[in-house]
Amino acid sequence: MSSTYWTILFISFTVATSSWAQPATTGGGPDTVTNLQFYFHDIVSGRNPTAVQIIKPASERVVQPASGSSPTTLFGAVVMADDPLTETADASSKVIGRAQGMYAAAGQSEISLLMAMSYGFTDGPYNGSSLSIMGKNPAMDPTRELPVLGGTGVFRMARGYAEMKTVSVNAGGDAVVHYNVTVYAPASNGQ
Repeated sequence: MSSTYWTILFISFTVATSSWAQPATTGGGPDTVTNLQFYFHDIVSGRNPTAVQIIKPASERVVQPASGSSPTTLFGAVVMADDPLTETADASSKVIGRAQGMYAAAGQSEISLLMAMSYGFTDGPYNGSSLSIMGKNPAMDPTRELPVLGGTGVFRMARGYAEMKTVSVNAGGDAVVHYNVTVYAPASNGQ
């Protein structure tokens, strides 16, 4: 075959595939970096829990926590949550949103949770926007980091990370966790 044939075939293929081979853009502008700090209240005890176990562990395997506290049976447990997010660690402080989703005890030899949560904001400049955070949460570590995988509203196409530190855990298992979240989102989202 002639070189003209191969040249025409190559150009045709290049034109036909060029629409899907273009690099993605973020909406025509630089990213906006947002830092959010709030408190997550996971309430598993009392009359009005915000997190309830929906699947019990398949076995009675006991995991020994690193802190020396009592062993806990966890592996395989799944919890559904609708936890309040507040401005301060005080449960009666202003509610700025809800964390809705689930977490599962995924560690056989450690207390490690797989978290899949949507953090929806109901107050302030981020009202109506949300962040999706999913990843491994080694709950006994002093500081944990989970990835921000996306979002809605001003956080559409977000990426970033959430640093978490447990503030308190009571005898009933209720926990307060401080979140420090760094979010990168296209400036065209309207922040």
